[in-house]
Amino acid sequence: MVGRRVGIIGAGMVGATAAYSLVMTGTCHRVILYDIAADVAKGKAMDIGQSTCYSPKGTVVEAVEDISGIKDCDIVVITAGVPRRSDMTRADLLMINAGIMKDIVEGIEKNSPNAIILCVSNPLDVMTYVIQKLTGWERSRVIGMAGALDGARMAYQIQQKVGYGSGQTRAMILGEHGQHMIPYPEISTVGGVPLGQLVSKEDMKHIIARTKEGGAEIVKHLGTSAYYAPGRSVSVMVEAILDDSRIVMPSSVILDGEYGHSDVAVGVPIVLGARGVHEIIELELDKSMKEKFDVSVKAIRENIEVLQLKGFFG
Repeated sequence: MVGRRVGIIGAGMVGATAAYSLVMTGTCHRVILYDIAADVAKGKAMDIGQSTCYSPKGTVVEAVEDISGIKDCDIVVITAGVPRRSDMTRADLLMINAGIMKDIVEGIEKNSPNAIILCVSNPLDVMTYVIQKLTGWERSRVIGMAGALDGARMAYQIQQKVGYGSGQTRAMILGEHGQHMIPYPEISTVGGVPLGQLVSKEDMKHIIARTKEGGAEIVKHLGTSAYYAPGRSVSVMVEAILDDSRIVMPSSVILDGEYGHSDVAVGVPIVLGARGVHEIIELELDKSMKEKFDVSVKAIRENIEVLQLKGFFG
């Protein structure tokens, strides 16, 4: 019996923060960090490991020098990838990160063939699609961590606006994890109270705008992208899977006819539990929301088509 094992590929700030969050909540028995920069993974595993005497279950944290060490994991979280540099085209970035996913997927298939994969790497929806196509696994086992983070950012903006309900706010996000994300305040709530009964339409527009700018605003202040909220969002999803909580969580998944689309990964509400995606919840979208959703899907498809034209999928 190996216990509840979670592998994290990419020991940067998001991966390390996810590991730390898992340790502090006692979600699993063992967290395994792998990074191409082996010393980074080793140093962070030691640092996090030295905090475990204050955690609920004394979770074991270890670093491995090769992806073969990501073995017999229940869940593998992928945060690896490169950011876009000024000298890169969009196609360059897509091909580089898709190539990274290909190498990683081969290692996961060989060493943790029964795992559920959580993709955090960007562009998230496209990389989620790439991982599912490379593995050929059932779509329930490949999930993009999108709405957990974007929903948390929206919940923060709602709390900032109303001034209460922190921890009781439930925000819904659809669509792409990027500029075409669709905050959905009309079905968001604070303590079960519909948001529309708490704020004005003008306030709703402000919440939507600030949510969509949430990541960029943090980069402006820090000079780097966020990691606390993404890391915590990962750990919440991991916990839901390991505990079979069956929570409703907007996530990027492969559609097969839902919302009128197929063969594309995009953010929609799902039921998340031990099998990964237990169910995709199809919301009834009005005309305006459906148009926004279709635009979001189109933007993701355009990036997938770049990889197809470059011959990535063979």
